[in-house]
Amino acid sequence: MIFKTSDFVFTPPPRLSWARRVLIKPCAGYPLPYPVTTSPEILNIIIEGIRKVSDADVIIIDGTPGGESIYPIYQALGYSFRHVLMLDVRDSIFLEIENPLTKFFATPTFWVPNAVLRSDFLISVTPFKVCGNRGRFSIANLLGLLPVSKYRIGEEGWGALYELGIERVLADLYYTSPFDLGIIEARQKFFYTDDPRKGRIEECGKILIGEPHEVDREAAQLARVECEYLNLIDEARSQLGDLSIDI
Repeated sequence: MIFKTSDFVFTPPPRLSWARRVLIKPCAGYPLPYPVTTSPEILNIIIEGIRKVSDADVIIIDGTPGGESIYPIYQALGYSFRHVLMLDVRDSIFLEIENPLTKFFATPTFWVPNAVLRSDFLISVTPFKVCGNRGRFSIANLLGLLPVSKYRIGEEGWGALYELGIERVLADLYYTSPFDLGIIEARQKFFYTDDPRKGRIEECGKILIGEPHEVDREAAQLARVECEYLNLIDEARSQLGDLSIDI
C-alpha cells in the first residue's frame, strides 16, 4: 500500500497483536539524518501504532558498516523512545541459519542475530534509496543485521557478500531471514553512487508499506529501476510456495 506522508498512520496487521516481541530494523548505519537514515519520526509513528494493539516488547536493532558501536549514532539520530530496547547487532549472539532454498543463489547459510530469531514480528523500516540503477529498499536493509566480523573483506564491511553477487545474496536473505513487514519512508527519494552518505534528493511525499517483496516491487516501479533480487525471489517461489503474509 502507498500512503501520502501526511495521511500515514501505522495500523498494525492483526498478527502483530499476538506478538510478545516486535523487532524493528531501521537503516541507522551513519550519523546522518533522513534520507540517509530512517527518521525518528516514522519510528515514533510505528511504535505508537504497536502500543495501541499490543503490550509486546519492542526492540530496535542495527549495526554499522565498519563494525563500530552504533549507540553514538542512535544518539546523534535522536533515537530516544520510551520503553523500547535499543540494541547493537555486534553485541548479539549469532546463529548460522540454513538457507531453505534447495537451489540457493549465493550462499547456503547466513549468520543471524538471536534477537531476530527470538522475535515474533519483524519490521524493516528504511528510506527510499537507489544506488546507481539498483534499488536498495526494505530487503537490502536487512544486510545491517549480518555480522561485519564474519563477512568483512579489507575495509568493506560485507565485502564477502558483495563478492558473491549482492542481488543473489538479497534473494537468499529474503528466504533465510524472512521479515513480516517492509516500510519504505519515501517522503524523499535518495539517489547515490559510490558513497551512501552523499547523493541527490527528490521530493516524493509517500510512505510504502507491505510484505517486503511486494513493497520493494512498488518502490522499484516508483524509482523506474529493475531489481534483480526481486526477480530471483519470484523464481525461487516454486521451491517453497508463496511465503507472503496477509497484511
